Amino acid sequence: MQFKEIIGQEEIIRQLVHGVEGGRISHAQLFVGGEGVGALPLAIAYAQYLNCTDRHDGDSCGVCPSCRQLAQLAHPDVHFVFPVNTPKGKSGGEKPISDTYMAVWRKFVIQTGGYFNEPMWYSALEIDNKQGNISTFEADEIIRKLSFKAFESEYKVVIIWLPERMNVQAANKLLKIIEEPWNKTLFLMVSENPERLLPTILSRVQSVQVPGIAERTIASELIRREKVAQTVAEQAARLSCGNWIEARRMVRHADEQDLFFDLFVRLMRLSYENRHLELLEWAETVAALGREEQKQWLENSLRLIRDSYMLTAGVAQITFLTDREYEFCRKFAPYIHNGNVERVVDEMELAMRQIVQNGNPRIVFPHFALSISKLINKI
Repeated sequence: MQFKEIIGQEEIIRQLVHGVEGGRISHAQLFVGGEGVGALPLAIAYAQYLNCTDRHDGDSCGVCPSCRQLAQLAHPDVHFVFPVNTPKGKSGGEKPISDTYMAVWRKFVIQTGGYFNEPMWYSALEIDNKQGNISTFEADEIIRKLSFKAFESEYKVVIIWLPERMNVQAANKLLKIIEEPWNKTLFLMVSENPERLLPTILSRVQSVQVPGIAERTIASELIRREKVAQTVAEQAARLSCGNWIEARRMVRHADEQDLFFDLFVRLMRLSYENRHLELLEWAETVAALGREEQKQWLENSLRLIRDSYMLTAGVAQITFLTDREYEFCRKFAPYIHNGNVERVVDEMELAMRQIVQNGNPRIVFPHFALSISKLINKI
């Protein structure tokens, strides 16, 4: 993967290149960025740049043996570590380490360009209802691999995606080698939630902050890659808040967005009219969705509640609404006010936690719908 394949992030790329050319290469770096901003592709492109034998014009050449191997994520001196778990139908006695699922990882990273989130990865692994982790077995394997000399390149590199999924024992095992690695050995960690890392890990890494992608960049890439109209691209770019995954999902799954919005509108109208039997039917409809769709609906609904409250407060300029959403929320806004907004948000966040923790949606959503109904009537 070359820097030119990264969406935006020109300033970060310049900083990384400048550091390499100046000989300032930290042995442990933490790429910190939210979902969809490109932190993982940046780390991979950086590793490729470091080991390229003919880098020029601020990028790796893309054609030397090292670059060709990394393009397939099959470089013998670049190791990948990521959260895993035992898929459905497999024995729970197997040691869950990254190497077991490397073929899936290579195919998925190449297919997505490295722009994917944790649920998407778990779906590819077929562990949707489990949480991945980085275990002590993985830490032992990292130490074993790094004990060998580099096979072909100048640097041995370990790229750890979501190091916050390391258990405490694994993190403690890696502390020593992160603090005092072997010569020409680099750790590149890619984190969305660095606050979950052990303080002892954080104190040993150099942080690289990866911001959201510029709105104009997302819009131009949507037009180029997804072949959408400029108005559609600009609207998706604004609503995505710098997240390429979300922007692409908006234009690829417009029908899903419409479904989420329609479910939100129906919930609020039934709540206002106090139609409890129909609210229970609504809850059955949402409970029949997939768990990931339920989470996305709740996230989308939180956004609509927040923007409705912004309309009530008279600050429409900081809302992120489509034309259709604005028309509804403009009329709905008076029903979201100081007296109920916090409790509505609390109910949505509670439902989100319950769904994430594998709560039964046929229990969660009826209670949720009736609770929202009581709150919307408080005007």
